[in-house]
Amino acid sequence: MKTTKKLLEDVNGVKLSIAAATSEQKNNALSLMAKAILEDCDKILAANAVDLEQAKDHISEVMLDRLALSRERIEGMASGMLEVMELPDPVGKVLKAVTRPNGLVIEKTAVPMGVIAIIYESRPNVTSDAAALALKAGSGCVLRSGKEAHRSASEIVAALRRGLKGAGFSENAIVLVEDTSRESARELMNAKGYIDLLIPRGGAGLIRACVDDSTVPVLETGTGICHIYVDAKADIEMALDIMENAKMSRPSVCNSAEVCLVHEDIAQEFLPKLHARLYGRAELRLCESAAKIISGIPAGDLDFDTEFLDYILAVKLVSDVSAAVSHIHAHSTGHSDAIVTADADAANFFLKTVDSAAVYHNVSTRFTDGGVFGLGCEMGISTQKLHARGPLGLEELCCYKYVIRGNGQIR
Repeated sequence: MKTTKKLLEDVNGVKLSIAAATSEQKNNALSLMAKAILEDCDKILAANAVDLEQAKDHISEVMLDRLALSRERIEGMASGMLEVMELPDPVGKVLKAVTRPNGLVIEKTAVPMGVIAIIYESRPNVTSDAAALALKAGSGCVLRSGKEAHRSASEIVAALRRGLKGAGFSENAIVLVEDTSRESARELMNAKGYIDLLIPRGGAGLIRACVDDSTVPVLETGTGICHIYVDAKADIEMALDIMENAKMSRPSVCNSAEVCLVHEDIAQEFLPKLHARLYGRAELRLCESAAKIISGIPAGDLDFDTEFLDYILAVKLVSDVSAAVSHIHAHSTGHSDAIVTADADAANFFLKTVDSAAVYHNVSTRFTDGGVFGLGCEMGISTQKLHARGPLGLEELCCYKYVIRGNGQIR
């Protein structure tokens, strides 16, 4: 087993060749990597079955869904890589160009980060997403999965590295940390000089540890306490469809809704219908006013500040759109928040004043996703403001430098 330090040395040893690769070379590699994933489907599924069996008594049912792979999901992973292949190469793109009065031509040009590391938990599909994005963005990739997904990740990485080799790249462009202890995570957080960007993708504890303890630059992907606000002028059936989709379609992901805010003028009509939609399927945790209209569990002090990642929904009545926005400002993690309304003024106020990475009008929060946004796949959803926000695609995984051309100017 290679040490984490040796793996970091390996990927740093080839980062210049990755940065210098042409679009055609990178696209060929992505094609062969996607092909290798499909060829090794049975091996990956077998490893995933062991991961699922080992995790059964240790994580919830919805988190087991995050961990689970199927032939369809593996095909989706390969498709995501091919979508990245089809995207324009961001490396070398001139972002801005100016010609100064003295004749200097100054170009702000996109360049690779160098080495990107990602620490993630029980989502093996992140393995191929991260590797594909890093390669197309001209960077080496260091993967560190959680112990629950490590067997699955190992088989996926083996396939990816075979595809890389077939395309003439060094296999060390993608490395998987073999140690899943907390010590290996700490090594990555403090690998100054080896890692140019660290991205944590997982629960609040992992993200906070990386932000607080890292000496390398961290791009924070946030937890998702996502809100749906049902306004007084909402279409009831639309609101029910959006709420059901946002909560129930896949509650283990960060863009699922955790809180439903309801205008008090529509609550008597909306809440009983919401209760009927979700009865026996989701647990409703209700504010005092909502509890007077429908049955459920009284909301506790932390229920409006919790990313449940489960079939649990906190419900609160508010007096108007301003009160909804105030609540979101106090409790949101800045991920994705939505308003359902036919009132254009209320919608515009909400969209303008809610300070989240993605804000929606009459749309489910479940659309916050790199593939849906046309980015291929994603490294995660950034909830910070420097330097990237929202789904992290190719452009967000590049840095830039200034290229200056002249004809002998001196200062």
